Amino acid sequence: MIIFDIKCEKGHRFEGWFKDRKAFVKQHRQKLVSCPVCNSLDVEIVPSNITIMGKDTRPVNDGLPQNEALPAKALHALHQYIDKNFDDVGNKFAEVALKIHYGEEEKRNIKGTTTSQEEAELKEEGVPFVKIPVIKMDS
Repeated sequence: MIIFDIKCEKGHRFEGWFKDRKAFVKQHRQKLVSCPVCNSLDVEIVPSNITIMGKDTRPVNDGLPQNEALPAKALHALHQYIDKNFDDVGNKFAEVALKIHYGEEEKRNIKGTTTSQEEAELKEEGVPFVKIPVIKMDS
């Protein structure tokens, strides 16, 4: 089974489980795939979140299970880089990002938090940003 992220013309996102891509295409052509929210048949596969798994499962001395060691290290390294190279503006991210976008503040790397409404406003204004989930490691 393959799980595809699917979106309808009205923006509703949902998952579809199919044997393979051919199965999705066949069912879509037969108008058998519809949005569970609005029943729209105008649906398409959209990119999903990236999932990684390290191919190297040699033991490491960091206390993590073997199959989690490399992805965990990569995520940890990413967060370290962000911590060292981005100014933390906290919950003022949208406000500061807009000021930088319009030249009211010096261009610089920033990090912080936003609400869904603030993210929508930033997108409307054409402000480029990337959401990176906060990783909570079990200890």
